[in-house]
Amino acid sequence: MTHLSDLNTPAAVVDVQRMLRNIQRMQTRADSLGVKFRPHVKTTKCLEVVKAQQAAGAHGITVSTLKEAEQFFAAGISDILYAVGMVPAKLPQVLAMRRRGCDLKIITDSLAAARSIAAFSAENNAALEVWIEIDSDGHRSGIEPEADLLLDVGKTLHDAGVHLGGVLTHAGSSYECTTEEELRELAEKERAGAVRAAERLRAAGLPCPGVSVGSTPTALYAQRLGGVTELRAGVYVFFDLVMHNVGVCRTEDIALSVLTTVIGHQEEKGWAIVDAGWMAMSRDRGTQKQQRDFGFGQVCTEGGKLLEDYLVTSANQEHGIVSLRSGVDPQIAERLPIGTRLRILPNHACTTGAQHPEYHAIDQKSDALSWPRFYGW
Repeated sequence: MTHLSDLNTPAAVVDVQRMLRNIQRMQTRADSLGVKFRPHVKTTKCLEVVKAQQAAGAHGITVSTLKEAEQFFAAGISDILYAVGMVPAKLPQVLAMRRRGCDLKIITDSLAAARSIAAFSAENNAALEVWIEIDSDGHRSGIEPEADLLLDVGKTLHDAGVHLGGVLTHAGSSYECTTEEELRELAEKERAGAVRAAERLRAAGLPCPGVSVGSTPTALYAQRLGGVTELRAGVYVFFDLVMHNVGVCRTEDIALSVLTTVIGHQEEKGWAIVDAGWMAMSRDRGTQKQQRDFGFGQVCTEGGKLLEDYLVTSANQEHGIVSLRSGVDPQIAERLPIGTRLRILPNHACTTGAQHPEYHAIDQKSDALSWPRFYGW
């Protein structure tokens, strides 16, 4: 059995106990709100993690790439929602998967795309399932709930014999919230927008059986989900420093870290140099505009104890600079001598995970199992 101390650095480390606790917390939340939970697997892209989510009670998965869909379908998961706007060039791949037995659902928020989907469906006698994306918070994609476009898209698809699966929305602006009150208000706005869109479709004689909402912060702070059929969230499985700043987790809930080794010093600058640069941590600086900036990551001991005053304050490709949050530590070479192994909590678990070909899953005894993850589109 491989031990944490045997791992080469840099390495992506998953604290399994923390991860399982996070999974159960979200599943319990969905259960208490009376909705199905469909995890977004783009954060981990890892079958072992998804198995744990399913074991806790998840129904289906959400993906952000068709490669994710292909990989998880090959592993035996068939209920898959591809939650990125569909383009015509990808429709043959979608149809091929459906004809192999994958219950793959696609989304659109565009009349042009809806027309393309309708034409493709007619030409290929294809039984596609399409959900309409709703913009509930002005953050990114989607159709506003009261827009005429909503009914135009729905009618275009329905008239062509395409199955309208429902509406979905993602309150991505929740990442910008800083208080519980803001999160609760946004969660209700997200719910109300999706439900209103569904009501308008149904009133126009169009089917809309599904209403899907979710982001990690709104999922954890929604007070009610009347009219909603399923909840989605992704980063909750690992959490990260952005989520910590939003207020939905503690640092001791963050299950992903990067194991690194001190390889040198610039003592007069108060720097310890480590072998985890932005290739290991990613360039994500998601905490930079939040109330607490964690640089490129929060430094911990190899065993996971926070070294609260120390951050990765700068990063090059393969070099990270560990220093005090403010000021200079003239004894840093004594505190963190060459060969010292540290763990760095990431700003954004999705981007940090994407830098690594595998996770090293650590149990309570610090024994490590290799969990592969995959790349690409």
